[in-house]
Amino acid sequence: MFIPRTKIRGAATAAAMTATLIGLGAGTAGAADWPPLQEGGYLYAGSNGTGTVTAVDLDDLGTCHTPSRAPLSIQIVSGSRSVVVYSGAGCTGASWASGSLAQSNLPWAALSYRVVPA
Repeated sequence: MFIPRTKIRGAATAAAMTATLIGLGAGTAGAADWPPLQEGGYLYAGSNGTGTVTAVDLDDLGTCHTPSRAPLSIQIVSGSRSVVVYSGAGCTGASWASGSLAQSNLPWAALSYRVVPA
């Protein structure tokens, strides 16, 4: 029996797409550890969005804050605000800025932070 080339190509393309999608799904398994994205800013005492959560007031621009527990990860969803974390108390020392859409482990335990325009 003869199978047209277009059907073979179509089946091969479908198989390749399926393998690619399965691979992408497996690649995002690590991201599943994070809480679902939601509007606002959140600092987490543990890595990958775990541990005690500190909600960030994104309307409080420029004020330096000291969280009760030093965060190790951050999640922020905002179109106009960013969070800058600092390695020292009183917003001193090395700094790292989140951007307005982030889900990241911090480079160090942040001892202080402030909200800035994105």
